[in-house]
Amino acid sequence: MLGALAELFGSPTLLGLLLLAVPIGLFFGVVPGLGGKIAIIAMLPLVFAMDQMAGCVFLISLHAVVHTGGAVPSILFGVPGTGPSTAIVADGHALARKGQAVRALTASSVASALGGVFGALVLALLVPFSREIVTYLSYPEIFFLTLFGILMAAGLSGDSVLRGLATGVLGLLIATMGISHNTGDHRFTFGAMFLWDGIDLITAILAIYAVPEMITLGARGRGSATGDLRMGRPGLGQVAQGVRDVIVFRWLTFRTSVLGAVTGFIPGLGGDVAAWVCYGHAAQTSPKPEEFGRGAIDGVIGPEAANNSKEGGSLAPTLFLGLPGSSGMAILLVALVPLGIDPGPGFLATQPEILWIMVWALVISNCLAAAIVVAFAPAFDRVSRLDPHVIVPFVFLLALFSIYLSANDWRFFGIAAGLSVLGLLFKRLDWPRAPFVVALILGPAAEDALVKSLAIWGPDFFLRPVSLPLMVILAFIGFRVSARLRRVAAASEASE
Repeated sequence: MLGALAELFGSPTLLGLLLLAVPIGLFFGVVPGLGGKIAIIAMLPLVFAMDQMAGCVFLISLHAVVHTGGAVPSILFGVPGTGPSTAIVADGHALARKGQAVRALTASSVASALGGVFGALVLALLVPFSREIVTYLSYPEIFFLTLFGILMAAGLSGDSVLRGLATGVLGLLIATMGISHNTGDHRFTFGAMFLWDGIDLITAILAIYAVPEMITLGARGRGSATGDLRMGRPGLGQVAQGVRDVIVFRWLTFRTSVLGAVTGFIPGLGGDVAAWVCYGHAAQTSPKPEEFGRGAIDGVIGPEAANNSKEGGSLAPTLFLGLPGSSGMAILLVALVPLGIDPGPGFLATQPEILWIMVWALVISNCLAAAIVVAFAPAFDRVSRLDPHVIVPFVFLLALFSIYLSANDWRFFGIAAGLSVLGLLFKRLDWPRAPFVVALILGPAAEDALVKSLAIWGPDFFLRPVSLPLMVILAFIGFRVSARLRRVAAASEASE
């Protein structure tokens, strides 16, 4: 293990490629609509010219830091740089509007680095146990984890539990659009072929979050908007505050890093699931849950730690079993094979040095990416403080560009317009938007896992060793949600 670290630092080529890959990965995260999958595809011609070790270091370092960069537009403009970064849009952008963009960027970067290091540690520790663990994780566990995230939606609603459940149900309904992967039925496609794959997630999230925020910011006028943006002082004070925030919420950072790594380890679950499950966990355990969606720093720290710890967890089944933990890992797997790497049960026995070089590349690239974002945070903050009449058109163009890159169909602009009206209504009526997005993201995964679980195991899937403890956790969450509903109903009756 230490020999791999010495080899990495002793080779100018390997170290130079790592230093090159980190800013490239950050760029693909900062530009909305690109992300890790496109980053790997775009760099493949360059990778094919490298030797085995160099290609591995470059690819891992590139992919590991994309989500760190994705936090930048999410916080500054409310436009998610990557899919998992959508979980921090509400609180991160709310902090930026209060003049605390540097604080939010620092906290997100430090949490991302710690999560990435933890994910690398998980990858190293799972080496002897990966084959045994994966036999206990299948569709039933995916179903319960996604259900866990959906139930957490009630914790994202503050005191408006009924409104949160209503928006969550609406999100589940819209999530069913498209052709069912299990039955082949057309659901809510209205004869439009471009809806066969359902609603594009980036389109929906931008329409629900970014567009309403920009409309509201533009409608305020110059004076009130700039006043709102200038409440905080950027600089070393906010950098120090962001670091202190992560220290204060150190146990949240640890717990969400664990959740992110576990979610990443289960093949079929992606970064979106990890981020939103951890956002819900942060809301449930927060000392001030009413602040979520209005600028809660723990609403930034939790998902960001999970985003990067997930990468280490996802690499374990990808390398040890040849089972990609996510769509990004599937593309990474395709890129590794031409380098002569043979993922699967024999990987560790034949190429152990590759594994340890990957672990160290994960650790160093995450720390380096966090340092770069923190160093440039004051400069990013100046962008967020520009006049709204400059910011709003730019963000609208950025959102349109992201929608076209993600959906690759101009007709989704019409979908975005309709969902933007819905998002604006949610904002004006003070209805929580996070449950809608959680249900939209996790709904298809929950349905698919439930159907496959019943088809393979029947009702016995409830009795699997991992399913039983997950059911106990879900029952506890359901009890808490029902208790909160009773409290809200009692308070409503008392006010009358």
